[in-house]
Amino acid sequence: MPAAGVSVPGAAAPGVPAPGSLAAGVPAPAAAVPGALAPAAPAPGSPAAGIPAAGVPVPAAAAPGVPASGVPVPGAPAPGSPAPGSPAPGVPAPGAPAPDSPGAGVPAPGSPAAGVPAPGVPAPAAAAPGVTAPAVPAPTVPAPASSAPGVAAPGVPTPAGPPAPPASSVGESGSRYDPWAAGSPKEQVFGQGALQQTGVGVLTEEQRKRRGRRLLAGWTLAVALVSAAIGGVAGAWVEREGLGDDVRLPQARHVPAGRAPDSVAGIAARALPSVVTLHVTGTEQSDTGTGFVLDTRGHILTNNHVVAPAGSGGEISVTFSSGDTVKAKVVGRDSGYDLAVVQVRGVHGLTPLPLGNSDDVRVGDPVVAIGAPFDLAGTVTSGIISAKERPITAGGEKGDGSDVSYVDALQTDAPINPGNSGGPLLDSRARVIGINSAIRSADGGSDSDSEQAGSIGLGFAIPVNQAKRVAEELINDGHATHPVIGVTLDMAYTGDGARIDGKSANGGPAVTRGGPGDRAGLKAGDVITEVDGQRVHTAEELIVKIRAHRPGDRLRLTVRRDGTDREVPLRLGAAAQN
Repeated sequence: MPAAGVSVPGAAAPGVPAPGSLAAGVPAPAAAVPGALAPAAPAPGSPAAGIPAAGVPVPAAAAPGVPASGVPVPGAPAPGSPAPGSPAPGVPAPGAPAPDSPGAGVPAPGSPAAGVPAPGVPAPAAAAPGVTAPAVPAPTVPAPASSAPGVAAPGVPTPAGPPAPPASSVGESGSRYDPWAAGSPKEQVFGQGALQQTGVGVLTEEQRKRRGRRLLAGWTLAVALVSAAIGGVAGAWVEREGLGDDVRLPQARHVPAGRAPDSVAGIAARALPSVVTLHVTGTEQSDTGTGFVLDTRGHILTNNHVVAPAGSGGEISVTFSSGDTVKAKVVGRDSGYDLAVVQVRGVHGLTPLPLGNSDDVRVGDPVVAIGAPFDLAGTVTSGIISAKERPITAGGEKGDGSDVSYVDALQTDAPINPGNSGGPLLDSRARVIGINSAIRSADGGSDSDSEQAGSIGLGFAIPVNQAKRVAEELINDGHATHPVIGVTLDMAYTGDGARIDGKSANGGPAVTRGGPGDRAGLKAGDVITEVDGQRVHTAEELIVKIRAHRPGDRLRLTVRRDGTDREVPLRLGAAAQN
């Protein structure tokens, strides 16, 4: 047994287990009992187990913990080789006896028992049973270079070395795929900082996706800009050259269906249901005119010259805006005012037009005229009040003056044509302020619009205040009364003013005895120049001024007699006339 503290070549350092033995404190499997004989001692002269025979190369013993060159790492054996220190039974280790020799760990006949040194070889210091050797690390000694990998030079003892690191700590782990780690094989490789051949870091999968998205967005934007530019240039060229589809003209958008109540459309919408068209047929002629509903009892107001052709045996039909047509009869008519009232029966749901106040009308007020010019029912025109108190006479076809109408008319530039007669002239609130009656034609005449002449912007309407009084009398009494002063005028007088004639038409006195003029002191030959301060230039104008009042009204007349003017108060009388 070697002396204490002397290392035996090939033996492990103190505290370090020998190759092939377990660590201190761990019981060796199937350890021999102290004092028991070793099984089958080797034959004399044969080498001890684990010691090569003379002339056989000894494998270089690696330092403890460091694998020898070419020797598989413990824990990662080479394919088909058993782990070091644990040779498979029946498989000889490098340098071991032939297969027919006893297995490793089993001494050959005549050889010393395992763990017993051969004669002349110092035995390693044996640790006391149950006592753990102090854990003293052995110095790291690199293995000497050998002539052949894994084979030691003959006669050179194998120095002890440090323990080999586990296989997982070698660089080989950087390229191996760990099935228990997170990520795919590619992600594990790139996630550990793999490098390209140029030395630039390899992008991760997420980085490549982000870069791809940025490239896609950039290319998309570039393509969009280029396409827009090309499209704009192409579109401008096509438009300039007039190529492409058929021409499509622009059109304004739809406007709201409603209209302001005071607009022409709003006025027409409210008034049209109450306006009617009259077709009159007589024995000698027929005529077309307009009227409007006065009340729910079926009374309709129109012009006298519209219904005159019917006479006593003619026929009158009334057509409403709905298209319904009914027969009508004359209730009353007056040629002096050129007004007439007819009535329809059996018609329900009639909407009367409201009547305004013609005295409140001012020049320049907007007006709307509705009628059936040339039998075009429901025609709407608009204009303004051009003047007031225009003395207008119409009719006179009979020659005796019985059919002449005298109107203190409202003048308008709203187009009025034949067929508009009897239609309403409306203000901005859709109220009746006049009844369209006459026009000034291009030939210089002033007649009712029954004559086939066109409008030149000079239309005349009977003031509604006068028409209202006459209509009420026609409905209630069947005839109207006229205000009179009780004198006969000289219609042929050409001087300024209205002169009282020398005698009446039947040869009697020109001033009716007991009449209004007689009571006021008027005499034949007097010239009336003013009525209530308004100048009178002709006899017609005087009649118009008087007709604008009601019977019983009081007037102030300016009378010139023998070159002297004086005012004469007078109260109007009444005369019946159909």
